[in-house]
Amino acid sequence: MKKMFLFSIIVTAAISCGKKVTQENVTSKETKKEILTGADSDSHGCKASAGYTWSTLKKECIRIFEGTKLSHYDDGKTYTTVSYVIFDGNKAELFLDTQKESIILERKSEGDSWVKGDWQLSPWKGYVLKKGDKILYTGQ
Repeated sequence: MKKMFLFSIIVTAAISCGKKVTQENVTSKETKKEILTGADSDSHGCKASAGYTWSTLKKECIRIFEGTKLSHYDDGKTYTTVSYVIFDGNKAELFLDTQKESIILERKSEGDSWVKGDWQLSPWKGYVLKKGDKILYTGQ
């Protein structure tokens, strides 16, 4: 009888410990999952890890790499980054690797350059982006 009583206590203790470990593991996994899911969303809900960026022009999350690629103009330096432009009607939104915020340019009519201040995007052999008189980017 003593052996049976001792055996039941050991079994009960083992089951209780097993449940605690399982619950801790589940809680730990759920916590990790909660931290990872959506952790890279910006203030607009765009997930950078999925390639999405907020477009002020389109007012939605977009994948800028589906737009037109702009490369740094050949000025003798080596660059490892690129920039992009998207178009919507007579407006263009620039996503430049040198700027924190996008820049929206506008053109008056078909065939004209898109302009904002001293920024100018011209449709010439693809695209040429200038700031003032200096060519900064080109793209196809």
